[in-house]
Amino acid sequence: MEPMNKDMPLQMLISFEKLLKQYDAMAKSDDPLLSSRAKHVLETQAPYPELREGFSDVELLEKHKDIIRVILQDSFAEVLSENEIKAASLPYYDVVFNKSKRFQKILDNAGKDFKLFIRDQDEGVDYIMGSTVILKWHYGFNLDFSRPYFYDIPDANGIMHHYRILYNADFMDLIPTDLAKDLTQADVDKLLENPEDLELWKEMIPPNSFISKGFVISNMFDVTAEHTISEIKTNLISSDKRGSETFISDLQETFRSFFKIKELKIGFVTYNTKDNLLERVYGNGIESFLLKEKNNEACNHVLCVGSYAKIVKEKGYFAISDVDKYYKLSEGAEPYRSLHEQGIKSAVFAPIVNEGELLGVLELVSTKKNQLNGVNATKLDDVMPYIVAAVVRSKIEEENLIDAIIQNECTSVHSSVHWRFEEEAKQFIIDGLEGRQPSFKEIVFKDVYPLYGQIDIKASSQARNIAIQRDLMIQLSNIKEILNAALKNEKLPIYEELIYRIDKYIDDIKETLFTNSEQTIFDFINADVLPIFDHLKNQNKELSDLIEAYEKTINEETHSYYDHRKQYDDSVMRINKKLASEIDRHQEAAQQMFPHYYERYKTDGIEHNMYIGSSISEDKDFDPLYLKNLRLWQLQVMCEMENKYYNLKPELDVQLDVTSLILVYSTSLSIRFRMDEKRFDVDGTYNARYEIIKKRIDKSYIKGTNERLTQKGKLSIVYSQKKDEQEYLRYISFLKSKGYFTNNIEIVDLEGLQGVSGLKAIRAEILYKKNSEDEKTFTYEDLMEELKA
Repeated sequence: MEPMNKDMPLQMLISFEKLLKQYDAMAKSDDPLLSSRAKHVLETQAPYPELREGFSDVELLEKHKDIIRVILQDSFAEVLSENEIKAASLPYYDVVFNKSKRFQKILDNAGKDFKLFIRDQDEGVDYIMGSTVILKWHYGFNLDFSRPYFYDIPDANGIMHHYRILYNADFMDLIPTDLAKDLTQADVDKLLENPEDLELWKEMIPPNSFISKGFVISNMFDVTAEHTISEIKTNLISSDKRGSETFISDLQETFRSFFKIKELKIGFVTYNTKDNLLERVYGNGIESFLLKEKNNEACNHVLCVGSYAKIVKEKGYFAISDVDKYYKLSEGAEPYRSLHEQGIKSAVFAPIVNEGELLGVLELVSTKKNQLNGVNATKLDDVMPYIVAAVVRSKIEEENLIDAIIQNECTSVHSSVHWRFEEEAKQFIIDGLEGRQPSFKEIVFKDVYPLYGQIDIKASSQARNIAIQRDLMIQLSNIKEILNAALKNEKLPIYEELIYRIDKYIDDIKETLFTNSEQTIFDFINADVLPIFDHLKNQNKELSDLIEAYEKTINEETHSYYDHRKQYDDSVMRINKKLASEIDRHQEAAQQMFPHYYERYKTDGIEHNMYIGSSISEDKDFDPLYLKNLRLWQLQVMCEMENKYYNLKPELDVQLDVTSLILVYSTSLSIRFRMDEKRFDVDGTYNARYEIIKKRIDKSYIKGTNERLTQKGKLSIVYSQKKDEQEYLRYISFLKSKGYFTNNIEIVDLEGLQGVSGLKAIRAEILYKKNSEDEKTFTYEDLMEELKA
């Protein structure tokens, strides 16, 4: 039994004086039977004055338990002891005594190690609750201090039951001590304004400032059904609970209490109306006993005719009280087969239906026969509305998530400009509600400064062509080998003609791979070779084995030999993925400096656009300082992306190089969101010059030479104004001090591009590190030698 040593405003004094005073009055009654019973109680108590005067030693409850039982006999009727869940107790303490027979049996079934305590009984909260009692009954301030109290007690099978406690405090007295203070309305107002300030409450109503003399009678009621329905509702509707790792296990325990079945398990499947499929629900610990390990299955494969009609057509509960029985009767048909194989003996399947539409199925299963049946299945009526609500909300959340993913992956509505789209979308809704023809107006951001950069895979077209060339030659050689075997087996001129054409194709692509070479050979194989292979398969086993071996080398998606090209494609994909993740990672920090529009896209390498200006920022004032900051950031990140690539290069199947370039454009421009293309583009004829330069500069040459501007191991910065040159030379000098560049810095004039002239460029040699922790730096040539070593 809990000792009464908690820090509380009330000193607990166990006393039966208030009850005994009633017996004092009853002893003087004219009713001889009533008087006799009262005198018997008083005579039994008389030798033990402490039972009137009060005591705090809870051990005396056990010592005087027989006397106390006599004192409480009228309050605890013996004829109701097997039915009532009842005990005498003390408020705010886990002290109970004189328990009814039913309550004692409940505690015995809970086991020897079970300790009875009130749920969610926090000492700080109890102090304030005790103080509110004092404020009402002693000081006369009318406060609502009621709150429900519960015991959670397992039964003999381990199923948790929940009991609500109702207190009868008729036999309690509240007595102030010398520590009690006089309180004004202002003091009470202060307490009410600070309901969680425990120190303030202790100051106003000090610990032990009152004596609570007496006892309370606790009447308990089994509210397991109501409680579990509430728990199910809370678990299903609360999105933070549904996302937790313990959601299913917690929900399963709640259902076990609800059905009083320890062996009960729950599962879920969703229903795909379009394809008439049951589909697995992906989440922490979510099972399906209908699908087992499958991701989805057609309804008529998972369900028998009767269960399909009941669940899908009638949308009613389908109960199987004896799985083994129906497994035999149906000769192993579904769903009985899969349930039988999982050791399930009884089950209930409840359709989750919203407005006549089947959304999914709740699965309840047990390893004991008859535990789940058509009778207790009706209990689900009380919880299905919450399950439906949770599933509907989950579908909405999933659709929103899908929309978010599509927006993130497939369109250019960047977070920095999302606010402007929200404004326009709200106006669109308002126009519709007010009867106007709603239209999503074009969104324009004026006076923004562009930044462009690219890291391009050098000679990517040549590397791709070499890969295609090698694959085609291998495929044609394999075909030739089969045709030679066919010719040896059967001297037909058609085989010789095909071999001649194959030799010609091999000679042609060995020299040069033309744009149409791949398609021409592909058409030749499909039209002239494969039909003959189908014929040869039936000629003899040797030819059949050769053709089968050839077919195993053919990729199912490309329908061609796909080895060197795959190595090339995989290498490019890994390069793009590494570079994209690197700039995206750095972008998160850049957005914190000043919001700006950012997009990047993958080609043979990575290109990115950024736009910064006051019109893009929703609530932050723009200053040219932020443009300079973003330019410096871009320069630094481009160097780090180069480093990331050359650390990745040794792992690639195809050893490719990259070149890097930045375009500096000092004139502000406007960008407009193109609704048809779902992306931003520069707005206006004059601003189109910027786009022309962007598309052509990576192919530009140094003036008066045949040397391309972009070179591996160097970062090229293209500009047209002297002030830009000076600005970027300062940045390079700064980054050189941080180990990003060597002293090899060039300034070159560029050959005029179509429609554009007067461009210049800075070429800065990049320093590389073998890894991020390495202090040693390398030029490009040194790094290549180091990586070969």
